[in-house]
Amino acid sequence: MNILQGNIIEITTENEISLVKIDAGGQVLTSIVIDTPEGSAYLKIGHPVRLLFKETEVIIAVTSPLAISVQNRIECIIREITTGKLLCDLALDILSNGASPGSINRQIRSIITRNACEQLSLQPGDKVTALIKTNEVTLSSS
Repeated sequence: MNILQGNIIEITTENEISLVKIDAGGQVLTSIVIDTPEGSAYLKIGHPVRLLFKETEVIIAVTSPLAISVQNRIECIIREITTGKLLCDLALDILSNGASPGSINRQIRSIITRNACEQLSLQPGDKVTALIKTNEVTLSSS
């Protein structure tokens, strides 16, 4: 499970659903929450939260996507690739975006098919964009 630390910077609510924007060390990510600020004490501007998302939900792009609906985009460098028969586990270092060193977990993982890894010719040291759909990011109070 990938875990990043951040602070809530914006909340937009409609009915019982909230779109929450979080600043995770200079990287703004979004999450859909089935709750409202009135129903959850942690849904407040400035409140620290943890962002959790599965490695299997991290999509890898080798060029910056221009016209794509995925809002959560994290620029990374591939640190390591562990190759299996079917899947590849990518260890990704998040490129600094003004965050102070050590302030948050600056690494995430992605698990993609070996076929996709080979088609993209991915290698350690490559710069990639990690993409995570908003509905795949879960929030937890810090």
